Amino acid sequence: MNMYPVILAGGRGTRLWPLSRADKPKQFLPMHGGQSLFERTLLRHRDMPHAAPWIVCGEADRFQVQDGLAAIGEDGATIVTEPVARNTAPAIAVVAELIARRDPEAVLLVLPSDHLITPDASYFATVETALAQAAAGRMVTFGVVPSFPETGYGYIKAAPGSEPVRQVERFVEKPPIAEAGRMVSEGNYYWNAGFFALSARAMLDELARTAPDVAQAAKAAADAAHESGSTITLPAAEFAGAPDISIDYALFERTDKASVAPISCAWSDVGSWRAYWETLDKDEAGNAIRGKGMPVESENSLIVSDQADVIALGVKDLAIIAARDAILVCPLDRAQDVKIVVAHLKAAKRNELLDVSPTVTRPWGGYTSIMKSGRFQVKHLFVAPGKRLSMQKHHHRAEHWVVVSGTAEVTIDDTVQTLSENQSTYIPLGAVHRLANPGHILLEVIEVQTGSYLGEDDIVRLADEWGRR
Repeated sequence: MNMYPVILAGGRGTRLWPLSRADKPKQFLPMHGGQSLFERTLLRHRDMPHAAPWIVCGEADRFQVQDGLAAIGEDGATIVTEPVARNTAPAIAVVAELIARRDPEAVLLVLPSDHLITPDASYFATVETALAQAAAGRMVTFGVVPSFPETGYGYIKAAPGSEPVRQVERFVEKPPIAEAGRMVSEGNYYWNAGFFALSARAMLDELARTAPDVAQAAKAAADAAHESGSTITLPAAEFAGAPDISIDYALFERTDKASVAPISCAWSDVGSWRAYWETLDKDEAGNAIRGKGMPVESENSLIVSDQADVIALGVKDLAIIAARDAILVCPLDRAQDVKIVVAHLKAAKRNELLDVSPTVTRPWGGYTSIMKSGRFQVKHLFVAPGKRLSMQKHHHRAEHWVVVSGTAEVTIDDTVQTLSENQSTYIPLGAVHRLANPGHILLEVIEVQTGSYLGEDDIVRLADEWGRR
């Protein structure tokens, strides 16, 4: 049996708005100890014997995945990029198809990239048992022993017994509080943890029976996938033809082979600001702080701010989340309702608050928007050592660059110059230009754009080593 970690990294995490955005969802945010949930997921199983991991993500997230892999020194991973989001069943099925063609004996440990788990010895023992059961053809999902009646989670009822892997009797989706309380007191009910142990071949055979449209779309997408180095790009037409359905509905609720493996270690889906507050250390008054927060005579509150200093005076049971361009204030017990805020922003067409983070990641580094007005914009660019931006030009804006740290190699039309700290240059409208970091430390540049249109789509890329247009 060869175990393959399969990391699902395509979620959007909208309930953690305003920090989680379409371009930087929660799994890539440094939420615990400077590490992202994506990185922690990979590290959690590093000491288990396994093949190189496979990661499924959106095409736009590939570079953030690569950065996360590099941050923890993970070599050899395969990245599968989805042209459109189609939920967990098509994502898992197409990866199973790709892996099974290489290794018919493969067993998959399918893991969401945005959960926080603090494993203990029993956790790893349960995972090992579940993988062995999966190799024998059982479809194993993991369930967390509930510590209180949570209405935001789904539940799994296991058949009576004490075995580490038991038959599933029923699934219950997000019950009301009275039913949740009854199930927790009754026992044999577990929170649906959303990760799985599956034989790749056995799962595909069962999926062909329970959800043939998913299995057929996965096969078609695998047949037409394009492989380049460590990245496999799924074809748009074939993958978009898959139904939007979760693996729970497509497989586990339709098969008689569904089994559950209970775990009792600390687990959170970090699915809301309240859930995040519960995972953090707190002061004697129950306040959890990340970044620049100061509670004054306040209790049981969460303050998150990487930008402004947030002073909370005399508040209780609040979440205060400050991004550079938006601030959320809500009662902690209404944290699940952030989805209502997101719906209001969508209705108001405030896409700039939903789609783009103030700090944007690019394969060469990234930038933070500092200020924007009608005809000018100021950005803080940061370019990693040895990286460079695309060769490009703009139709509607000129740019001024000031180097504040590091060394910049600047190409403007036919001229190449080297700039060091406190030096600057001007790029006229229409000039072909490129910024590169030839040094060994981070290059930081203040960019001032001026012109009639300052959108990111006013970039004409003439050469790009990452294949962007």
